[in-house]
Amino acid sequence: MGYTKEDWLAINTIRILAADATFKSNSGHPGAPMGMAPVAHVLWNKFMKFNPKDPKWLNRDRFVLSNGHGCMLQYALLHLYGYAVSMDDIKAFRTVDSITPGHPEAHDTPGIEVTTGPLGQGISNAVGLAIAEAHTAATFNKDGHRIVDNYTYTFLGDGCLMEGVSAEASSLAGHLQLGNLIAIYDDNHISIDGDTNVAFTEDVVKRYESYGWHVVTVDDGDNDLDAIEAAIKQCQEVKNKPSIIKLRTTIGFGSKQQGTHGVHGSPLKADDIKQLKERFGFNPEESFVVPQEVYDLCNKQAAKGAAAQEEWNKLLESYGSKYKSEHEELVRRLKGELPAGWEKSLPTYTPSDPAIASRKLSETVLTKIEGVLPELIGGSADLTGSNLTRWKDAVDFQAPSTGLGTYAGRYIRFGVREHGMGAIFNGIAAYGTLIPYGGTFLNFVSYAAGAVRLSALSQVRLIWVATHDSIGLGEDGPTHQPIETLAHFRALPNCMVWRPADGNETSAAYYVMLTSKHTPSIIALSRQNLPQLEGSTIDRAIKGGYVLHEQEGADITLVSTGSEVCICVDTVQYLAEKHNLKARVVSIPCFEVFDAQSKEYRLSVLPDGIPSLSVEVMSTMGWERYTHEQFGINRFGASGAYKDVYKKFEFTPEGIAKRAVATVEFWKDVPNIRSPINRAFQQLI
Repeated sequence: MGYTKEDWLAINTIRILAADATFKSNSGHPGAPMGMAPVAHVLWNKFMKFNPKDPKWLNRDRFVLSNGHGCMLQYALLHLYGYAVSMDDIKAFRTVDSITPGHPEAHDTPGIEVTTGPLGQGISNAVGLAIAEAHTAATFNKDGHRIVDNYTYTFLGDGCLMEGVSAEASSLAGHLQLGNLIAIYDDNHISIDGDTNVAFTEDVVKRYESYGWHVVTVDDGDNDLDAIEAAIKQCQEVKNKPSIIKLRTTIGFGSKQQGTHGVHGSPLKADDIKQLKERFGFNPEESFVVPQEVYDLCNKQAAKGAAAQEEWNKLLESYGSKYKSEHEELVRRLKGELPAGWEKSLPTYTPSDPAIASRKLSETVLTKIEGVLPELIGGSADLTGSNLTRWKDAVDFQAPSTGLGTYAGRYIRFGVREHGMGAIFNGIAAYGTLIPYGGTFLNFVSYAAGAVRLSALSQVRLIWVATHDSIGLGEDGPTHQPIETLAHFRALPNCMVWRPADGNETSAAYYVMLTSKHTPSIIALSRQNLPQLEGSTIDRAIKGGYVLHEQEGADITLVSTGSEVCICVDTVQYLAEKHNLKARVVSIPCFEVFDAQSKEYRLSVLPDGIPSLSVEVMSTMGWERYTHEQFGINRFGASGAYKDVYKKFEFTPEGIAKRAVATVEFWKDVPNIRSPINRAFQQLI
C-alpha cells in the first residue's frame, strides 16, 4: 500500500491547522481533527471521488462529518484539496460572516454536503444521501451507462451513537441493505463529560451487526494506515449491507492532553502547540503553514477527480444520445426545475363539491401530481393508512432481494421513526435529484424537531405531511392532539407551516411548497371533513392569507386557519341574526408566505379601523402579530368525539360569536384602531 513521509506530512498538517485555527479563534474542538487526521487522509487521498472545481458534480462521493464539532478537519481537507476555502478562510474560523463557521453549513461552504453539528444528524443525513443515490441509480442507469454509482462516507463519534436519531436511521439503513454507505466511527472513548465509561458502555459492534450492517474493527487508527485502507476496501466490496468501521483513535493525538476530554472542546495552550509543531517537524514560530509537497500530494488526487468527471461528462453525453428523454429528465432535476405545466394537475374545487378531510385532499393532490413529478419520493412513519401518503400504484423503495419492492420504488416505509425520517429527508433533499415528503401526525413532527430545524437552516426543499392536526382528531385525546406544535414551527425561520381550510387551499399549499426551492414545509391536515368554501381559490391562497368573505361596514374581522375557517363562515350569519353585527372572514393558511407579501396587500386583508379576532384550536401564541384578540386553546385537549371536543372548548358559531361580541365591545371606544400589521420596525425588516 506504501505510505510515504509526504502522507504523514499531510496528516500532521491537518493536525497543525486544526490547532492553529482553534487557538486563533480561542474556540473550537481540536481533538477530533487531530485524532481523525490519519483516516481522513487515507479516505480523501486514496478513495474519495470528487472535483473541487465543481463541488456539485452529480457522481461525486459524498462526505458527511456527523461529529460536526470537528469541522476544522473538514475545512482543512477542503483547503488542501483545492476547494474555494482559502487560508484566509481557515484563519477566519468561527468569526462572523466567515465561510468556516463553528459547525459545517452546507449553504455557506463549498464542499459541505449537509449541515451538521447537532449530534446524530449527520449519520442520518448520510442514510438519506445513500437512499437518494440508490434510487437515482435504479431510475437512470442503463447497461453500459452507469451514470450514478457514488459512495456516501460519513465520520461519526460516540455522541452521534448516543443520540437516538442515529439508531432510527441506522436501523432503517440496515433493513434497506444500502451497500453504498460506509461509516467510520471515531472510537476515542471521550465525550464532553470525560471518558465514555461514565455513560456509554454498549457494544457498538454487536449493535450494528444486529441492524444488519457489515462491521470492521481497526485497532490502531493513529498509526496503521494500511489497516485503515484495507478496512475501507473491504467495506467497498460489501454490496448488500451498509458498513461501519470501528476505528480506535487517540483524541488530540500529539497534544500533551491527548486521550483526555481536555482536548475535546477547548483550544490547545500555546506551549502545547509549540511542542506539537516541534514533534511533527514544523516551525513553532510559524502558524497556518502548509508545505508545498502537501499541496502537491492533494492536488494530484483532486486532478484525478477532475479527470474522472471529464470521463463522466463523456459518458453523460453518450447517454444523452442513446436515452434522450431520461437525459433531459436528469438535467431538469439537477437544475431544481419542475416540469413545465405540472401545476395544471393540481385539483380545484367549487362549493358544490362534497366536504372532504384535508388529509384526503392531500392524498388526491399526491395522486394527481406523482405522474408529472417523478422526482417526488415519499413515505410515512408507519401511518400510511392514516396519513394517506401513498398513491394507489406506488412501488415501495426496498432492497430488491426482499421481494417487497425495488430501489426504483418511490414509497419509503420509514417505520415508527419520525426523527430518523426527518434527518433522512435532509439527506435525500441534499442529493440533488429528488424532492422528499413524508407523513406522520402533526403532534409527532415534534419528535423530529432537531431535524426540522436543520432543514430550515440548510435551505432544502421537503414536505412534512402532518395529519390529525388538532383536537379534531377526537378520541385519541390530549396525548395526540397538538396544541403548541404550530406555534413552535411557525417560530422557526425559513419554515413554511400550512394549515389549509379546504381543497383549493390544499392545492395552493402544494403549489407553493413545491416551487419553493430553498424552504422546507409542514402541511397540517385534518382528520374530519371540511366543506369547500365560497371565495377560496388557488390564486388567492398562494399569498398565504386572503379575504375569504368581504363585508362592507364590517364590525369585526374573524381570522382563522384550517378546520376553524368554515366555523367562522357560519359565525358570520349567527352574528348578523343574533347580534346585528357584520363580520369579515380572513383565512391565513401560511404565516410565512403571508408575511412575504407587500405591506399594502397585508393591510388590505387586515385593515386599520376594524378590530380582529383570531380563531384556531391551538396555542394563541403568535396570533398577536395579526389580530387584536385571540381565541384558542392554551391548555391540553380532551378525549371524545371531535364534535363534542369542539363543543367543550366552544369552537362553535355560538362560542366564536360570544368572543366576537366581547371584542367589538372592548374596542368600540378606541379611536383610530390600528391593524397589528402596522409596526414600528416595519421599515427596518
